[in-house]
Amino acid sequence: MTNDANTLPQQLAIPDVLILNGDILDGSGNPAIKQDIAIKGDRIIAIGNLQDLSANHVIDAKGLMLAPGFIDVHTHDDLELLRNPKMLNKISQGVTSVIIGNCGISASPYSTNKLPPDPINLLGETDEFLFSSLQDYIDQFEQSQPYINVAALVGHTSLRAQVMSDLNKPATAQEITSMVKIFRLALVQGAKGLSSGLAYQNAQSASTTEVAALVEQLTEFNGVYSTHLRTEFDGIIDALDEAFWAAKQANINIIISHLKCAGKNNWGRADEITKHIQQNQKHQKISCDCYPYHASSSTLDLAQVTSDFDIFITWSDPHPDKAKQTLHTIAEQWQVSLLEAAQKLQPAGAVYHGMHEDDVRKFISLPYSMIGSDGLPCDPHPHPRLWGSFPRMLGRYSRDENLLSMSKAIHKMTGLSATEFSLEQRGFIRQGYYADLVLFNPDTIADVADFVNPVALSKGIEQVWVNGQLSYQSQDAEAQRPLKISGAGRFLKHSQN
Repeated sequence: MTNDANTLPQQLAIPDVLILNGDILDGSGNPAIKQDIAIKGDRIIAIGNLQDLSANHVIDAKGLMLAPGFIDVHTHDDLELLRNPKMLNKISQGVTSVIIGNCGISASPYSTNKLPPDPINLLGETDEFLFSSLQDYIDQFEQSQPYINVAALVGHTSLRAQVMSDLNKPATAQEITSMVKIFRLALVQGAKGLSSGLAYQNAQSASTTEVAALVEQLTEFNGVYSTHLRTEFDGIIDALDEAFWAAKQANINIIISHLKCAGKNNWGRADEITKHIQQNQKHQKISCDCYPYHASSSTLDLAQVTSDFDIFITWSDPHPDKAKQTLHTIAEQWQVSLLEAAQKLQPAGAVYHGMHEDDVRKFISLPYSMIGSDGLPCDPHPHPRLWGSFPRMLGRYSRDENLLSMSKAIHKMTGLSATEFSLEQRGFIRQGYYADLVLFNPDTIADVADFVNPVALSKGIEQVWVNGQLSYQSQDAEAQRPLKISGAGRFLKHSQN
């Protein structure tokens, strides 16, 4: 719906913010339209020709594009939101909402006074895991007032760690019952769904039956199941089938986390995997998320040690001096094999350059693939995706390489994501929707972070609004029109609608 200044209701006639002359990409995937937008409170109150309106703040967006705030559907920001509520690594990319609790690991419901098991330890330190219920986390989130919105998945491995003394075995019937009880409370309190990370050692022993018992709880709540597959290597087709089966039994949507062809033996399998997914999409709802890089990042997994590609060590508890070197270099220094070096470094983190660019390009082009950064904010030398994923999509893959149109790329980062995760009245620029918006320069937008210098602000993001509040502006925008920056993020509880 569009308006002009003469049709606005009298009580809405003086907006808080008026953005004029911008090219609007509304999140639907349709081409840009030059229109104006009026914001009052936390909502978009008008779209159209609003040149005759006055407002408390008027912004001339000529030459710029205005899009819905980007939605990072795959994050591990659970505790980072509380540590660093300004969330500069995300909001500087134009991200206004994140999904936490991915890959089977969530900071809630999880409370412990012991060292968290791998990979829960990726989220933070022992004394940060204080949330025995999701509501405890929500209360702390609201007290911390982060600058961006958040919606939460509950991690399967975090549930296991709450009720099992030995994670290297399948859960008993009694343990499954205990997990279900904790999980259902989180769903009642507003969790979006379940995530699993079956490739990790502390979830590998979980049976399909164990996972299915949790997934079936989602039916009543119309939740989603997001899974880091049991393997992304040679056996990926069987791993996909396991995931599809669990979701189909519960009649709920499934999202495949960071879809990839991992390992040199699997390079070039993107078409095969895509065909398999599309065949199953005839019978159930399947989507996926991807990040626009051909390297992954996680803890150092002995099962993934190989000489086929570089493995870059980002941190090591027993040998912190070995960070920022390849595993090959470290093994040569110690005069040991790659596996022996990896064993000595444990526990540690690593970036694996184990994907092929052609496969990455195919997966991020799929009409049902969303964009997620999968960054690790606790990593002392993080993967550059933590700071650059979204500008990289728009700059490199859309503008420079023309892999997909700017409007389609925006859709993958906004409207599609909001639809898949049921983020109500977000992800699109529409009258009455929440004013989560990003103003960017399509000619200059680009990621700056790289594998050598991974912490760097991207270029081209001019201003970002979250729930109608200006929450980020570039240095250039600050110089031209200094405005007050404030945090207005909200916890987005799930609705069964």
